[in-house]
Amino acid sequence: MPKPLPKVQRVAAYGLILRDDRILLTRLARRITADERWHLPGGGVDHGEDPRDALVREIREETGLAAEVGETAHVYSAHRPSMWRQGRRWDYQALRIVYDAWVPADAPEPRVVEVDGSTVAVAWHPVADVGSGRLPVTDIVTAALADHRPVRRQRIAVYALVRRGDLVLLTRISPLGAYPGAWTLPGGGLDHGESPRDGLARELREECGLDLEVGDLLDVHDTHFEGTAPSGRREDFHGVHLVFRGSVPADAEPRVVETHGTTDAVAWVPVADIGSGEVRTLDVVRAALEADT
Repeated sequence: MPKPLPKVQRVAAYGLILRDDRILLTRLARRITADERWHLPGGGVDHGEDPRDALVREIREETGLAAEVGETAHVYSAHRPSMWRQGRRWDYQALRIVYDAWVPADAPEPRVVEVDGSTVAVAWHPVADVGSGRLPVTDIVTAALADHRPVRRQRIAVYALVRRGDLVLLTRISPLGAYPGAWTLPGGGLDHGESPRDGLARELREECGLDLEVGDLLDVHDTHFEGTAPSGRREDFHGVHLVFRGSVPADAEPRVVETHGTTDAVAWVPVADIGSGEVRTLDVVRAALEADT
């Protein structure tokens, strides 16, 4: 009767990192898999180490990138009753914890940092190449993609439609925000527990340096899309926008007050330029102008 193989169980943490239509993958060394398949970034959890901390460490070693890790994960078990590893056969079980993870949108190109490790290359690949089978990947990649659902995020924001004759007050979105370079109404996210009117007055002071007199509610606008957020995380995003009429002192000149925020310019813009398409604006601007007619 053959002698039972020694049993070994390995716990590892991995990150599913998506950016638009691409996925970040690492290529395994030939000593791990002969056909050099692509794998999720991550690796073994050391004894006593928190899995999320282990994942951040592994991603840094394998990609050179600083990652953020989400709060939830999927757990997968793979049992290999006769697996060759470390020079011998084992009755092997792999417990794989796969987290939603992301890297900054402006992160540099990934590169392998660790020397003589299990990873020999790292790159962004089209998700479509995984689904079509054109890219050879490990089973955990396809399983994690099948189970993935982008995090849902709902944001309530307040905006002001401030007009001066044929001009409307607009702010330009900085590279730190979504849709950089586009113009939108002054305003922003409402803090938890904050009155919409108080929040709008605060935003106008920060973005435009102006004291706003908040008028009636003009419109409720919303937007819903799935994509990469400014943080680099893939989100199922729903924005709800409360748009108020507003007025500022007749001689007031706007200026950006907050630094390193999501606004990098503020100006009075001719309404005709918005209607002609000469100025790139978000949909909330057109919706507010239409509601004000």
